[in-house]
Amino acid sequence: MRPNKPSYSEDWDQSCDTMVALGGSTKGGNTVFAKNSDRPYDEPQPLIQVEAADHSGGFSGTQFVDVPQVSHTYRHVGSKPYWCAGYEHGYNEHQVVIGNEALPSLLPEVKEPKLVGMEVLRLGLEWSKSAEEAVDVITGLVSEFGQGKFSNSDGVRTYDNIFLIADPSSAYVVECVGHDWAVKQVENVTSISNIAQIGADADRVSQGAKSQATKLGLFEMGFGDKFAFGGAFADPANSSSGLARQCRSDAMLGRGAGQLDVRSMIDVLTDHSDGENPDEDRVVDVAGDLSICLHRNVGESTGASTASLVADLSATDERLPIYWTGLYSPCMTVFLPNFIEGDLPEVLGIAGEQESADSPWWDFYRLTQHGVKAGAEARVDIRLELANLQSELFESAYEVAENGRGLIGNGSDDAAAEMLTKYMAENAQRVISKVKSMVPATASIS
Repeated sequence: MRPNKPSYSEDWDQSCDTMVALGGSTKGGNTVFAKNSDRPYDEPQPLIQVEAADHSGGFSGTQFVDVPQVSHTYRHVGSKPYWCAGYEHGYNEHQVVIGNEALPSLLPEVKEPKLVGMEVLRLGLEWSKSAEEAVDVITGLVSEFGQGKFSNSDGVRTYDNIFLIADPSSAYVVECVGHDWAVKQVENVTSISNIAQIGADADRVSQGAKSQATKLGLFEMGFGDKFAFGGAFADPANSSSGLARQCRSDAMLGRGAGQLDVRSMIDVLTDHSDGENPDEDRVVDVAGDLSICLHRNVGESTGASTASLVADLSATDERLPIYWTGLYSPCMTVFLPNFIEGDLPEVLGIAGEQESADSPWWDFYRLTQHGVKAGAEARVDIRLELANLQSELFESAYEVAENGRGLIGNGSDDAAAEMLTKYMAENAQRVISKVKSMVPATASIS
């Protein structure tokens, strides 16, 4: 049984940011996806890999409702809050990538148990071979089992969700309130945050959405003849942070349109602008309480950026997709290049509720807390040291991705898996050793 979660303030989950650029807007012609996961600042979020499996009946492991399991689930990796049966973001063996955001909505809390948004995300990865298929999985689950705000005795903070789903050739936004949803396909580049995304321009809307909005007195007039999903259900009074951050990410992505890549996505994820001037240059260092890369001091109850993902997908056979994953603050971490075709280092999945010396997540937590307390000069030193290691990984990862694709193309899948597993393990060990050497002994909170 997982432990009850403490009671956090209302805005702790109002700070994730997710974005995608399809091939026509990127430097390499491949889809690039990125996400900062913002959770309570001291809630561990290890990275786990789950193997593909065949099933004969049973349920899918969700917490509050029983969802029947499908006959086959796909290999995937997820960024998993330690207590949860789902993920903040993740990817699978078919290059399906999903991230979610909390959606401030006007729907009231209900007593009926539902799916937690992170569980919906996990099932989307386990059950889908394409982004389009993941849309159908998610909308089907939401229609049948619901998600969103419901009371529970387990201390789980529940909320409505927005999902951004991508594969090498397409991407979709799925916005959910209760049992209702709207879908919009991404044309080139988009970002989502904690604010309604879909108005009267939805490609699809659940059958009951309009009647539900009317029933609750939420149907907003003035949108013309077509029902505006977000206009009806969104809670603009609690969306100011999401609006500021989304305007900022949109501006940064817009400047790079046509030349976006992993590095430019990391630039967005590590930005510290407060959003008042969306077009300003990237703000490198910690500036305040509102930014895409968000920090909190020990003892503060609100959220912080605690894990990140940048997925560089591949629409051709030139190389394997690379999934760059960062633990804790994106501005003081190393994004590790991971490959679903190999075995993820098990050490990356170590992170319990209590601080421990064997957990890389807690290592980066201590490093970030040290940097925040020590001041701007210390943070410059931290970033410089980590940047050298990050540059080395950028240089090696794409050669490894090409070699791995070549081996698989020649039928040497086992050799590719062995090579990729060894590469990931060596990188993880180097990064862990480096960050441990940078954390003063006094930084521990044990």
